[in-house]
Amino acid sequence: MWSMLLLVSIAAVSADPKEFHGDKVFRVFPQNEEHVEIIKSIASNTQLDFWAPETVSLVTVGHRADFRAEYEVVYDIQALLEKSGMPYEIMIGNVQEAVHTQRDSNIRAVHSYVKYNDLDTINAWSANIAAQNSGLVSRSQLGTSYEGRPIYLLKVGKSGSNKKAVVLDCGFHAREWISVAFCQWFVKEAVEKYGSDTQLTNLLNNLDFYVVPVLNVDGYAYTWSTNRMWRKTRSVNSGTTCIGTDPNRNFNAGWCTVGASSRACDDTYCGSSPESERETKALANFIRNNLSSIKGYLTIHSYSQMLLFPYSYSYAVAKDHTELNTVAKNAVSQLTSLYNTKYTYGAGGTTIYLAAGGSDDWAYDAGVKYSFTFELRDTGRYGFLLPESQIQATSQETILAVRSIATHILNNA
Repeated sequence: MWSMLLLVSIAAVSADPKEFHGDKVFRVFPQNEEHVEIIKSIASNTQLDFWAPETVSLVTVGHRADFRAEYEVVYDIQALLEKSGMPYEIMIGNVQEAVHTQRDSNIRAVHSYVKYNDLDTINAWSANIAAQNSGLVSRSQLGTSYEGRPIYLLKVGKSGSNKKAVVLDCGFHAREWISVAFCQWFVKEAVEKYGSDTQLTNLLNNLDFYVVPVLNVDGYAYTWSTNRMWRKTRSVNSGTTCIGTDPNRNFNAGWCTVGASSRACDDTYCGSSPESERETKALANFIRNNLSSIKGYLTIHSYSQMLLFPYSYSYAVAKDHTELNTVAKNAVSQLTSLYNTKYTYGAGGTTIYLAAGGSDDWAYDAGVKYSFTFELRDTGRYGFLLPESQIQATSQETILAVRSIATHILNNA
């Protein structure tokens, strides 16, 4: 009897979501190679969760780095930083408090566009919005995840022949909840404003938008049930207990050469081979099978307030660099016009850092000329824990940039 109760108790404890009481997010500003080595030394002796850049290997002189440290080591790290003379800030003083306050309320009875919604709620929403707007939205299944969850695809646009198409995906990295919220907002705007908004109506009459509300469905579900800071997929890796692959290091675009890790325990693990993940394979297959119509690819991430285009796996200049830079510039101008949110734009490798295996580089090399990555709000005050109070404004301004890019595609692709 006692053993039965003990097993039940252990199971209950293990099922509890991971908590982050006392964890802090540091922002450091390495001024020289000695500072960089100090950060690498800290990372080698304790488990740091790098937020930006995404791995310690990308920390360089003159570029800030954000990382989360667990409460057991935060004061030791702070003492080391003080002693080294390296400038630093504490961006989030208590991560658990930020996790709690990110959501205005834990009550989630129905779907809301100004709340973060869990996967089951999003799946029910996508079925309902397609059923209620059958002349504009249809739902199909893009694929099935490692854990057997459906990955849904919404086709948004009026029916027509020989239409150009744009792929818009959200939820690559599980903890980037604002990305997932944006895809829902995009579909909302389409169904609510079709017929009354001239620009949007023209886009939907002449383009199809293939929207993936959540690509990394297993990881996203895991951020709700178990670990809010989870990033990767949830696939099992042979020869190790470490779970998951970084889906945005898993494409055949300079795969695993730079800014990615071959170690399964790392957050930027590139996988056992390109497209080893069911989620990335499903997306890649869809794009390959529809290359004749797909002219644009927009992948939504957070955070940093950036609009990036190829290349990220090398410093090579894309053959369409000048045009892509102009498109990005115009899109950022539109985005900034609403709330004066400042964005940086440019080729990924030179604007942020080198990172191989990304979906935007792969799509571009596959023939999708207008391939862009959005890094949504903010610049680090909340990082991945952007409050729900910012969902509406973030989505509204981002829609303007998407409209700008889509209009260019319609007129030029």
